[in-house]
Amino acid sequence: MQRFVDEADIIVRSGDGGQGIVSFRREKFIPKGGPDGGNGGDGGDIIFEVNKNLRSLYNIKLRRIFKAQSGRSGSSQNKNGAKGKDCTIHVPPGTVVMVKKSGEVLFDLTEEGKKKVLLKGGKGGYGNAHFATSVNRTPRYAQKGIPGQEIELTLQIKIIADVGLVGLPNAGKSTLLAVLTDARPRIGDYPFTTLTPNLGVMIYKNKRQLVLADIPGLIEGAHEGHGLGIRFLKHIERTKVLLFLIDLSRNDYSLQYDTLRNELYSYSQGLLEKPSVLVGSKRDIVARLEAEKFLQMNTDKKKLCISSVQRTGLDELKDEIVFLMEKCNEW
Repeated sequence: MQRFVDEADIIVRSGDGGQGIVSFRREKFIPKGGPDGGNGGDGGDIIFEVNKNLRSLYNIKLRRIFKAQSGRSGSSQNKNGAKGKDCTIHVPPGTVVMVKKSGEVLFDLTEEGKKKVLLKGGKGGYGNAHFATSVNRTPRYAQKGIPGQEIELTLQIKIIADVGLVGLPNAGKSTLLAVLTDARPRIGDYPFTTLTPNLGVMIYKNKRQLVLADIPGLIEGAHEGHGLGIRFLKHIERTKVLLFLIDLSRNDYSLQYDTLRNELYSYSQGLLEKPSVLVGSKRDIVARLEAEKFLQMNTDKKKLCISSVQRTGLDELKDEIVFLMEKCNEW
């Protein structure tokens, strides 16, 4: 099974331009023919293309260096050299291409099949035939091709999903994702079962589809890289709606919510501006009084109680998700 990799540093280089050549026409009965040196071919380009079948940067990270082919040299009889073969780098949807040194974002690649040329290949040099004039009919020089360009990049995946599930470790996010969608995430009764973001498609009333993302559990200090930390916070940046999953089997409901809010705020203040709902999980293993305490929490956010095991409260949760999506004009 291929390992999930959501960040990779790579070096890319476009192809050098081919060299123009010095050549003169030499045929029987024409011992002093004119110049016929062809131009060099252009170097290959570096191109990024989005492939929806990819989910990880694993193979890109392994390869690390990507080079396009150099253009071929020209030849006699005014034949131009062939263009170098382009180097196309296939990436998953949601890949951000940045300059490693400065952090400048060059491309944000989200659309399937989208292609972007990052570096053009070097221009091929002119052969001596190009320089022939009425004054200089026998030029004995040609141009070298222009070298290709090289740059070091950082690629990052920011998952594209409509709804993000956030919660502390072992809050029940993966189980909820499994019952709401067709996803089959790894599930276990211990922290950090989820080591990679999981995606699933929720079908609403047989006609609407939403992509949900289960983000690995956040802990205090996640925005500084603690736990699985900042590696996965970026995956909720593109979501439209957030579900804050609160574990009802613990008594610290407000503390759980405050911890999640603080981590999201510390990473990006805009995350707390997204429409959201508080979801009390594991309703099946707590007393009614505990559930009532959660529903009476002092917050202006809507609160729902659900049990993924008994599959109760899920229809109401789906209705609320769709309501929030419509509220932010995403449907």
